[in-house]
Amino acid sequence: MKNLHLDGIKKTSSSGQNNYGGDFDFMKKLIKMISGILAAVSMLTLSVCAAAAQNTPDQITISSKNGDSSFSSYAITYSDTPVSEDSEGTLSTTGELKLFGALPIKEVDIRFTDRQIVTLGGQPFGIRLYTDGLVVSKIADVPTSKGIRSPAKDAGIQCGDIILQAGNEKLRTNEQLMKICESSNGEPILLKCRHDGDDYTTSIVPAPDSELKLYRMGLWVRDSCAGIGTITFTDEKTKTFAGLGHGIYDNESGSLMPLSDGDIVPADILSADKGTGGNPGSLCGVFSAGEPIGLLKANSECGLYGTYTDFSGGTKAEVAFRQEVTKGKAQIISTVDGSKPIYYDIEIEDISYDNSEPSKNMIIKVTDSRLIEKTGGIVRGMSGSPIIQNGRLAGAVTHVFINDPSHGYAVFAENMADYHNNMIQKQQ
Repeated sequence: MKNLHLDGIKKTSSSGQNNYGGDFDFMKKLIKMISGILAAVSMLTLSVCAAAAQNTPDQITISSKNGDSSFSSYAITYSDTPVSEDSEGTLSTTGELKLFGALPIKEVDIRFTDRQIVTLGGQPFGIRLYTDGLVVSKIADVPTSKGIRSPAKDAGIQCGDIILQAGNEKLRTNEQLMKICESSNGEPILLKCRHDGDDYTTSIVPAPDSELKLYRMGLWVRDSCAGIGTITFTDEKTKTFAGLGHGIYDNESGSLMPLSDGDIVPADILSADKGTGGNPGSLCGVFSAGEPIGLLKANSECGLYGTYTDFSGGTKAEVAFRQEVTKGKAQIISTVDGSKPIYYDIEIEDISYDNSEPSKNMIIKVTDSRLIEKTGGIVRGMSGSPIIQNGRLAGAVTHVFINDPSHGYAVFAENMADYHNNMIQKQQ
């Protein structure tokens, strides 16, 4: 029998060497390269998903009429059950947000509601707001013959607190508290106050001011404010309005002014103080003579709300859901001269879904040369100017960048509509 040598069946290279070792090394390198590519793709996918989760809202609103469940490059999947209903009758559920309809991003809250139609504003209005109690703007020292005292500090009162009552007298004006203090003869006064929504009582002992020769508490308080803003939208069915886009705050303490009552009056813009870097401008206007045209009902983080009796409205528009607002071209409606609202071009440069600052959802830039020429961009008094994108009310101007008046913040119109509808619900 012929012996079969194993060497006789080995494949050899032209040099006579076998390729088993080379093939094995090549496969190792190939597997390593593929693993690296897969790892890189995985990391990229995770990064994209993380960025998408950060830059998309946690709450999606879907029109209950057409059930549209997609926006931009995202799709929302959700089950018809379970569905909950809140006190206002709005149905909601949870769902999953997917990038390109395939990559899961995060779980989102979904609510179903009829798309709201409002009448666009842009008109200036005068604001007269009276506080519910007295807002503590500043704590001061009192010079006495025995040295410096701070009765308010000793009583535990802080800036931003609200003084509701002195003794048995409910407080509405600064003058009330001043008279009570001056007639105390240094005897303790029982105060009912509110701090961060919680009521408390404290006793304050007025100190004799050695310079003014009267008793003082060492308190600066505010009982009212007035100014000019812009109407964002009105609802002709309920005769209600929304304006300003942000709340009215005490300048010193930074606290939201608690509304007791107030009204709105017509206003005419006479001129504009042009804004420059480091010096934000303002609209210069006057309250028109005559009766108030509306009553204030709410001062919230997202603006002023109330009822009106007489207001000339503009065109009607749908309110955009927050996920429908995109970066890019848009317009604002504002009155910077006289009383006629005009459309001006802007650019929405950035969008934020951070709920901690509900009036700063967008960064906008004024691109219209007419407005730049007149005002330098955004100025005080333009707050509330409606923002229109794709034919819908997308938001409202709220703040100006102090160092760059061509830029500012804006609030989602959906946020304002939510506050507006809550106000109507409470009234009913």
